[in-house]
Amino acid sequence: MRILVIEDERQLARHICSALTRNGHTASALHDGAEGLQSALTDPPELIVLDLNLPGLDGFNLLDQLRQKHCPARVLILTARGEVEYRIKGLKAGADDYLGKPFSMDELVARVEALGRRAATPQASDVLKVGSLHLDVHRRRVMREGQEIPLSPREFELLQVLMEEPGRVFSRIELSDRVWQRDHGYDTRTVEIFIVRLRKKVDAGFDHPLIQTVRAAGYMIKAHG
Repeated sequence: MRILVIEDERQLARHICSALTRNGHTASALHDGAEGLQSALTDPPELIVLDLNLPGLDGFNLLDQLRQKHCPARVLILTARGEVEYRIKGLKAGADDYLGKPFSMDELVARVEALGRRAATPQASDVLKVGSLHLDVHRRRVMREGQEIPLSPREFELLQVLMEEPGRVFSRIELSDRVWQRDHGYDTRTVEIFIVRLRKKVDAGFDHPLIQTVRAAGYMIKAHG
């Protein structure tokens, strides 16, 4: 993958780029938020490793502008380990995953590769349909009643898993495993945050909500009626 690292600690940024390069990726680094935003919008990478504490433009504002302008890059945010509220805020703003500082380079590389894995997996059907909602797997477009719905890469992948088996209830743990592919444990709070994000985009403003919560069991997507 082609990866942009936006991190103001220059030595850390160099180490991240070196680790990614050793594992077959192309990585470059910028150390200022405004420069990082301009680069990401001008020539979008496949993935961005984004520190939240940046000069010029902080990571939250940078992420918000990326998503407002529908930048297709996946975003892995770096947060201080104890800052749970920042992690949640970043996920709500449109990040696809997070990694707490300090971290091991092996885990960072594993997270990066997990983010790219589903996009590289061929799917049986080109277009998934649930009621008036259409998801084009290869073009990575979502439409409902003729209206295009912009989603972040991780939102798209979560919706795709639900739409591949409409009417089936997915537990939070299974969704965490299928979409985030976490090897060291499950973060069901992240799943809940992304379900909220999906509902705001997929169901808000339409007469019949498709994404449903099944109490004490999980979530499913189902056409009305």
